[in-house]
Amino acid sequence: MKLEKIQHLDDYLFLLSFETGDVVRANLKALIGDYVDQSQLSSARVDSDWGCLEFNNGQVDIDPKTLYQFVMTQKYQQAA
Repeated sequence: MKLEKIQHLDDYLFLLSFETGDVVRANLKALIGDYVDQSQLSSARVDSDWGCLEFNNGQVDIDPKTLYQFVMTQKYQQAA
């Protein structure tokens, strides 16, 4: 379930597209807020080999499985 595409929307809010076809709008502050400063959010990119989300030229990265589980849990909590 690699991450395929990202779009930084605002603050810690991102639009994430996964190879599963899931496209999720998610606030990642709880996941990355301790590691990525707000001024560094524009450095977000997808590692093409691993499909992980990276910041600061790879100094901070999130495994795609961890990211997927986080955003899907968040998505269903918001829907409830």
